[in-house]
Amino acid sequence: MTTLREKINNKPWLGWLIFGATVIVVFLLGLLASSIIERRAEAQFAYTPQVELSEFEPRNAEWGKNFPREYQSYMMTLDTSFKSKYNGNSWIDMLEVDPRLVVLWAGYGFSKEYNQGRGHAYAIEDIREILRTGGPTEPDKGPMPNTCWTCKGPDVPRVMNEVGVAEFYKGSWASRGEEIVNAIGCADCHDPVTMNLRITRPALIEAFERTGKDIAKASHQEMRSLVCAQCHVEYYFKGEGNYLTFPWDNGQTAEEMEEYYDNAGFADWTHAMSRTPMLKAQHPDYEVFMTGVHADRGVACADCHMPYINEGGMKYADHHVRSPLDNVSNSCQVCHREETEKLVNNVYERQDMIIENRDQLERLLVRAHTEAKKAWDLGASEEEMEEVLTAIRHAQWRWDYTAATHGGSFHSPVEISRVIGSAIDIVQEGRIKLARILISKGFEGEVSYPPISTKAEAQEYIGLDMDKLNAEKEFFLENIVPRWDSVAAERHERWGSEAL
Repeated sequence: MTTLREKINNKPWLGWLIFGATVIVVFLLGLLASSIIERRAEAQFAYTPQVELSEFEPRNAEWGKNFPREYQSYMMTLDTSFKSKYNGNSWIDMLEVDPRLVVLWAGYGFSKEYNQGRGHAYAIEDIREILRTGGPTEPDKGPMPNTCWTCKGPDVPRVMNEVGVAEFYKGSWASRGEEIVNAIGCADCHDPVTMNLRITRPALIEAFERTGKDIAKASHQEMRSLVCAQCHVEYYFKGEGNYLTFPWDNGQTAEEMEEYYDNAGFADWTHAMSRTPMLKAQHPDYEVFMTGVHADRGVACADCHMPYINEGGMKYADHHVRSPLDNVSNSCQVCHREETEKLVNNVYERQDMIIENRDQLERLLVRAHTEAKKAWDLGASEEEMEEVLTAIRHAQWRWDYTAATHGGSFHSPVEISRVIGSAIDIVQEGRIKLARILISKGFEGEVSYPPISTKAEAQEYIGLDMDKLNAEKEFFLENIVPRWDSVAAERHERWGSEAL
């Protein structure tokens, strides 16, 4: 048998071929080893603290010195270029898109201005530049309480620690304007030493306690939703102190929270036309999500809105919090194998069907408010109107529950459709009672649908002086906000040191 050495002696080029192949293999192994060492060094550097973070450090840029990848991805929430079939991440005037909202919220701040929200990095700017915060020429006398700041940024836990939780909620919204200046960010969800997820807003902890649960026992996967549930929930301001409270004592469905509010005799405002004691849903995203199939399968909010990224030797959560439709490959297609176009169209189909029924519910509610006003004008008594007002209250609460939630038609389309269906039934029963009252007062025929084809028409219809309100807003932005920023700039360095 011919040996390898003999083959090489007979064919000298074979030796050179083996030598070349060996050199290539060694070179590739060297590259692999170098890459591993480089990535290990990169990972070690990335998580070697560059600065010491205090417990209540509110400045996101300071956290970014220790966690640059997360911070850089968080800063992407400044991007407003994404546009889906319905909304996106730019600031859209929703009253212009749907003028019916102005009538539905007559007598409440939302009828003045209501916009599609932008990314987390805009949280402070967006709440400042909104007419709902009210009383701009004398902001300390405005109608909105300090509680409105609660979800806007990591200065909130800092100030709560300084003055106490109950004291923080008291007073006018504007009295903390120079304190709450850092937008939603790192300290809202993370422990500065361990980086473990943590709950920094008392209302969520208290809601768990009232239902006999201990949030400290939540798993890491549960926490990846619960840190979102600190803010993306239904809540109300309880009592004279405007104490932030989640109405979860009876449960988290629309009906269970409705029962809670009814038993408490609570109303957010009295409707300017129908005189109905109204409920304003905030954004029950967590409650709706928990009724859907993804939550049932153990999926967390962060799995879709903050999916993991592999970069170099690092795996980390993408802090560019956004719609999964803007990130289908890293969000949806981790589990679903369908093409992007099909997945997106599936979402749009559900939205189309739900919005069709929701729009019909809005039209019925506008009619109900208009007809109720007519009944009052004709001399209807409170006793006659009691059941009608209850129907309007319950129907609009359920409408708002489905409209105010972000992504509800995707998170839980069956539940959202069910709630809309029940609301249509309730408002129609109320309108039947209204028709009987109108007939008893000698009115025959149909109450005219209001002329509200545009936001301006709708606001004029309910009696808003928008020229005056916009002038006050301009004064506020030009005179009050710069003063807040000036004071905040002076305190900026102290927030990370002796002030904490």
